[in-house]
Order: sequence, then C-alpha cells, then structure tokens
Amino acid sequence: MHARLQNPYLLLVLTVLFWSGNMVIGRALREQVPPLSLAFWRWAIAFVLVLPLALPHLRTQWPLLRANWKAVGVLGLLGVGGYNTLAYIGLQYTPATNAALLNSFIPIATIALSWAFLGKHLRTTDWLGVLISFAGVSIIVSQGDPLRLAQLGFNVGDLWMLVAVFTWALYTIGLQWRPAAVDPMLLLAAFTLVGLAALAPAYAWEVSQGRSIHVSPATLAGIAYTGIFPGFLGYVFYNRAVGEVGASRASLFLHLMPVFATILSAIFLAEMPQPYHYPGIALIFAGIYLTTATAAATPAR
Repeated sequence: MHARLQNPYLLLVLTVLFWSGNMVIGRALREQVPPLSLAFWRWAIAFVLVLPLALPHLRTQWPLLRANWKAVGVLGLLGVGGYNTLAYIGLQYTPATNAALLNSFIPIATIALSWAFLGKHLRTTDWLGVLISFAGVSIIVSQGDPLRLAQLGFNVGDLWMLVAVFTWALYTIGLQWRPAAVDPMLLLAAFTLVGLAALAPAYAWEVSQGRSIHVSPATLAGIAYTGIFPGFLGYVFYNRAVGEVGASRASLFLHLMPVFATILSAIFLAEMPQPYHYPGIALIFAGIYLTTATAAATPAR
C-alpha cells in the first residue's frame, strides 16, 4: 500500500475524494457550523496532527525555513487561510450549482496564471483534456440542459467563490517556490500556523457576532473529518503530487469533485444520481485520461 501511495495520480484522486467529502460535510452542517468557525477548527485539528511529525525537523531546518519566510507566509495565507475560508463564506450565499460551476474553473485559472506569469506551455492534448473535462462538469451542473447555464443567476456568493478559485490557483502555482529541502511535514505545519494566525481574529469576530457552533456528536464528527482528511492528509498528498506532476496537470484532477460529490451525496445524503450525471462523469474521466496517459512520454514544459 505504501508503494502505491508513491503514485502522484493516486494521491491526487485521494485528495479530491477527501475534498469532495468536505463539500458534502459542509452542506450537511451548514446550519450548525458557521463558515469561519469551520475553517478555524479544521486547521486547528490539522495542526495538532502534523505537529508531532514536524517538530523533529525544526531544530535542523529552522534556518532554511526562516530564510524562506516570505514564500512560507504567502503560501500559508493562500492555501490554509484563504481558499477554504472564502469557499465556506461563498456557500452561505450561493447555490451549490453555482459553487460547483465556479470551482471547476480552478484548472483553467491555474493554466492561465501559469501561462501569464511563468511562461508555462501545455501540449494540445492537455488543453483538449481540460476542455473535455470542463464539458463534463458543465453537463453535471446544468443537469443536462445547456440553457440552465445561461439562466444561472450570480450574487455576492459567486464573487466570494471566484476569489477562492483564483486563490487556490495562485497557491498551486506558488508551490514551486516552496523550500523543497524543508521536510514536507514541517512545511505543512508552517503553512498551517500562518493560516491559523490569519483565521484567529476572523473566528473571534464571528463569535462576537453571536454565531457559534451547535455542538452535537454529528457536528463534532464532521469537524473532525474536515481536519483529518481534507485538512491534513489532503494537503500532504496534494503538495507532494504538485511537486511531481506540475501545477497545471495536478489542478485538472479537481474536475473530479462533482463526480465524487455526486457519489458521496447519494451515499450519505440520499441524493441519488440522475441520468445526466453519467455522461458528465464519463467526459471528466476521458479528459483526465487524455491529459495523463501520455504525460511520461511528453511532459508539459
């Protein structure tokens, strides 16, 4: 099993599975857990998990970590303090359909930013794979009716989601500037500490507004899930995979979120798949296969 977890594409699939579960949990607990509270405690749990793995490396690698404090600070703000917090806020105001559609722009935003700021160029098959996968996402969020896309209304929640999308795209391409010689666990702990420092005053403000967690076994279990799987394991897997396959190709796997969200919603929320889900899922897998099948032979530059 350990050998299989060396495969970056398996790590990406598991990451997106964990993050899809996070969306389902977020929907299920929306009325019980305010967005900033969920973001703060998610990362507090992740920090507790990563700290024992990070501390043994702190003494020897502190000088290198300190020398790269700018990159660590920016990546911590974007990846930990930024994306999920913005997405949780956006989901307070916008329907899940809008959120899923906007979230599916992450691979395109990542590719565009990589091209604009880093001079990255993709193969024709990479672009084709992105477009095919995006077509699959569009089928799912439009419920098989293209006219629904034109009828979607946009609101302030959609603006929050757009900011979240570009925040994650920036984090993904910014990972290439992380101090690679720093142990991944120590680096994740540093990112998380930065994110928690940014979230703490926002969380305190939310509590001061009278918005608190409705404590129950279900809410505690949901918060624990977000910290352990999408928070801790998801970021460990994603950061490693991006380092191996690159930002543009890794971000394409985020198109799997509607697929996994559909399956998990059917299992845990009794929201059964509809006929339009199946062609959408097929196109998403086809686009990812097209992009990854020839990756070893002709990698992206």
